[in-house]
Amino acid sequence: MIPLDEAQAYVRGCCPAPVATAVALREALGLVLAEPVLATEAVPPFANTAMDGFAVRAVDTVGAPVRMAVVGTLAAGDAPDRPVGPGEAIRIMTGAPMPPGADAVVMVELTSVSGSAADEQVDVEVEVPVGNHVREAGEDLEPGQVVFPAGTAIGPGQVSVLASINLGVVPAFRRPRVGVISTGDELVADGSALGIGQVRDSNRPGLLALVEESGFDGVDLGLVRDEEDAIEQVLLAGVESCDALLTTGGVSMGDFDYVKVVLDRIGDMRWMQVAIRPAKPLAFGTVAGVPVFGLPGNPVASMVSFELFARPALRAMGGHAETERPRVRAVADGGMPRGPDGKVHFARVVVDYRDGGYRVSSAGGQGSHQLAAMAGADGLAVLPDGDGVADGDVVEVLLLY
Repeated sequence: MIPLDEAQAYVRGCCPAPVATAVALREALGLVLAEPVLATEAVPPFANTAMDGFAVRAVDTVGAPVRMAVVGTLAAGDAPDRPVGPGEAIRIMTGAPMPPGADAVVMVELTSVSGSAADEQVDVEVEVPVGNHVREAGEDLEPGQVVFPAGTAIGPGQVSVLASINLGVVPAFRRPRVGVISTGDELVADGSALGIGQVRDSNRPGLLALVEESGFDGVDLGLVRDEEDAIEQVLLAGVESCDALLTTGGVSMGDFDYVKVVLDRIGDMRWMQVAIRPAKPLAFGTVAGVPVFGLPGNPVASMVSFELFARPALRAMGGHAETERPRVRAVADGGMPRGPDGKVHFARVVVDYRDGGYRVSSAGGQGSHQLAAMAGADGLAVLPDGDGVADGDVVEVLLLY
């Protein structure tokens, strides 16, 4: 058996570097900037008001309360058609441009209006300083300023900022396209009744969901029967259209599986036994330069293997600096016993944050076939070789969210 970190390093070392491309802003969420982005225009583009109120000259509010003549109204989107002179005020709505001559805004709640429409007056109740409730041009971003450096992950906030500088096309690393293949005559995916020895094809839908939840484009390459020609055909088609492939099953020592036969013939594969449980068997290599992950067939082992090997490597291929799931220290509520076997165990746990710290408890059955417990887990407790942890012990946990 080989240590986990050695297997992870081997996988990462064989995966290609991220590929830069140009992406429409609407499609950029979750990607990583391949280049720094510079502002080409000021944000905001003009001085405007942050409040509904009255645009005034600050000097005219000295000695408040004072009365001023209302000489106009400015709504957001309007252009000023006259300046503000001494003793004058213009009614102004949030986001409207500041009129010439005005250097402050008095919020409407601190004013009262009187007089007729032809001779309207406003009583200003407080003195205000220059710049009061005024958002200056370029206050957020100046032309030429670095908005985001290369390597920035694009979230909703970044999308909004990029839209504010009129960046409709984003220089980003391509989102990996990940093909998922199921093989096996024992698998049923068409909803029909199960025969003796048959099981539902659950790994492929689960892995596709993990791929897409992790921010990659999942490509369903279907269920393929145990026929060498058919398996070779789908694998070769997959490497033509995808950046990485996932297969499940046929990776244990002693397995004679058509996937293994085909991959050994068309690819450069390494068949590993990793010192972990679940997910000890792992096949990894490349076909025509495209990474192929041969994950275990047991459903929980398949998902854990994805978390430990495929997801970090695929995130690196997408340009992410942070490739691993967050790790925290947590107190175990209830023991998590295990026996010495030379492996690191990953126990499926429920994570809770309370009283300023993390606490974890078992999510249920820990067998590599027990999907219900995996579905209920939001963390993997890392149990080093030995007797496990007792109630109240501190344990390291990978957060699955």
